[in-house]
Amino acid sequence: MRKQESEGENLDFESNSNRNVNFKTAASDQSLLTILDDIKSSKTPAVINYGASWCGVCSQIFPAFEQLSNSFQGMKFVYADIDECPETTRHIRYTPTFQFYRNGEKVDEMFGTGEERLRDRLWLHS
Repeated sequence: MRKQESEGENLDFESNSNRNVNFKTAASDQSLLTILDDIKSSKTPAVINYGASWCGVCSQIFPAFEQLSNSFQGMKFVYADIDECPETTRHIRYTPTFQFYRNGEKVDEMFGTGEERLRDRLWLHS
């Protein structure tokens, strides 16, 4: 996995699979703040995956999270590494944590993994 800077504060995530325009990654506190502002001012549903590079469970669910972004094109998908965004993620106590937004408001939160659980929550909030 490799991150590549794009225009503006937002970053696109690049991996072995096809790039998806609805998938972003936050490489710093500032980029996460910009993404959060965008989510909160948008009607588009969104999900943020808070994880860590050292978290084995996070590494296991990440490919499914990325793949699901292809299935739910109408949602924004964001990955934020808690070590790269320490100030804006200090409220995160468990990794992975998934936060779901609709109409700019946080409407749900899921802790841990489970591709089927994640897919069900995405369907519910899309």
